[in-house]
Amino acid sequence: MSEDDEEGFFGGLYEDGHWVWDEVTAALIFVSDRPPVPVQTKKATTKVATGVIVFRDDLDLIEQFRYRRRYQRKLESGQLDVITLQDVIDLAIYTAPVQILSPILINMLHLPTMERFLRALILCSAYYLQVSDEMTFRTLDLEAKVRTPYSEIVEYEFQENLSDLRILVGKEYCVMLIGGADTKNYHHMGPAKKRKSLSDKDARLFETLLRMCVQIVWLALGRKSFHLVELEINRLFKTQIFNSVEHTMKTGYITKMTPEERAVLLGCCVKNDKKLNSRSPLSNEVFCFREIDYRMMGLGVVQPHEKTRRQQYLWHLIAGKEENLAKIDATLGIIGLPRPKFDVMLKRLPEATDVKSKATVSSRGNTIDTTKSTITKTELYPPIIIPTKSSRDTGIPLYFPDDTEPPRRINNVQRLRWQNRLMKLLESSKTSVRKEVF
Repeated sequence: MSEDDEEGFFGGLYEDGHWVWDEVTAALIFVSDRPPVPVQTKKATTKVATGVIVFRDDLDLIEQFRYRRRYQRKLESGQLDVITLQDVIDLAIYTAPVQILSPILINMLHLPTMERFLRALILCSAYYLQVSDEMTFRTLDLEAKVRTPYSEIVEYEFQENLSDLRILVGKEYCVMLIGGADTKNYHHMGPAKKRKSLSDKDARLFETLLRMCVQIVWLALGRKSFHLVELEINRLFKTQIFNSVEHTMKTGYITKMTPEERAVLLGCCVKNDKKLNSRSPLSNEVFCFREIDYRMMGLGVVQPHEKTRRQQYLWHLIAGKEENLAKIDATLGIIGLPRPKFDVMLKRLPEATDVKSKATVSSRGNTIDTTKSTITKTELYPPIIIPTKSSRDTGIPLYFPDDTEPPRRINNVQRLRWQNRLMKLLESSKTSVRKEVF
C-alpha cells in the first residue's frame, strides 16, 4: 500500500469534525464528528485446563511428509538410527496446539536438566504401569490362593524400586523449583531471584509443561494407558487433593486399590496433611524418612567414587546415550529401539513373517506346500528389570565427590528449528487477524 492510499484510508488529522472556542483554555479546539471507537479490552489469560489441550495424533499423509522433510531429526555421521528422546519431543511439539507453545517452553524442553527429568519420568511411568499390571494379576490370584511371606518380599521390592525411580524424578523437579543449574532463567523470581514473583505466568507455564510431559511420556510408552499415565503424573506433581484430572474424570482409582496395591504403588512417603501444608509427592520422596543411597541424589550429575550395578543400570536409562541402551538389554519405552521399525508418528510398523501353512495342495500327484503371511503380535518394548539393591553399607562417606558428569550435548539444531517454526506460525496468525480487522 502506498503512502497516498494510507492517507486516504485513515483520513487527515482534522477531518470529519468542527472547531469550537473553549472558554477555559481561551483557544480553539477540534471536536471530531466520527462515532467513538470502542475500546477493546484484553481479557486476562487464565490457566488452561489439562483436559482442554488436545494434541493432533491423526496427521494426514501430507502433514506427515512435511514433518519428515522439515522437522524430523537428521542423523549425524556415524550415528546409529535409534529413537531418541529428541524424536519424541519433536513429535510432541509438532502435534501440540499452537496456543500452548512459547519460546520459553521450547527452550525448557531442550535443557540437560529437563532431559534427565523427562527420561526419569518415562522410566518411572513405564515401571508404574508394569507393576500396576503385576499387582492386578497378583490380586486376582490371591482370590484362590493363600498369601505367603514371600509375597511381602516381592511387593516390598516393587515398592522400593518405585520409590527410587520417583527420587530420580523428584531430584530434578526440585532443581527446577529452586531455579538451580541451567533452569535459573525460568525461575518465577528471575535468575537472581530478586524481582517480584510472576506467580500467574509461572502457573501457566507449569500447567503447559505438565501437559506436555504427559504427552511425551505417553508417546514414549507407545501410546499406552493415557488416562492412567495422566492421572499418576498429575498426582505426583499436585498431590491427590489438587489432582485436577481426577476431579474431572472422577475415576476413584486410588480408593479402588487394595491395601497391598496402595502400599506398593504409592509408597511409604505419602503424607496426608492439610491442604495448605501439603507438598508434592515428588518432594516427599526426596525428603522421605526411609533409607536412601546418597548416590541416587546425584545420579547423572555427579560422578560417585563407585556405582553399584543397580545405579549403573539406572544411569544408562536417565543419562546415558540412547544408542547404548541395547548394550544393557534395556529400552526406555520405545526410546532406544531402531527408528526404521517405526513410522513418522512413532507407531510400530507391522512385521510380516512367512509361516508355512499346514494345508497342502495335491495336484497331479505332487504335494505343494503353500505359505501364508501372518502378523506376529509381540510386546512393543521389553519389560524393565531393575537389579536388586546392594547389601553394602550406604552410609554417609567422609567426603563427597567433586567430579561432575560431562555436560550432555543438547540438539540446538532442533531447538532453533522449532523456534523458527513457532515465530512463523505466530506471525501468520497476526497477519490473518489484521486482514479480518481491515
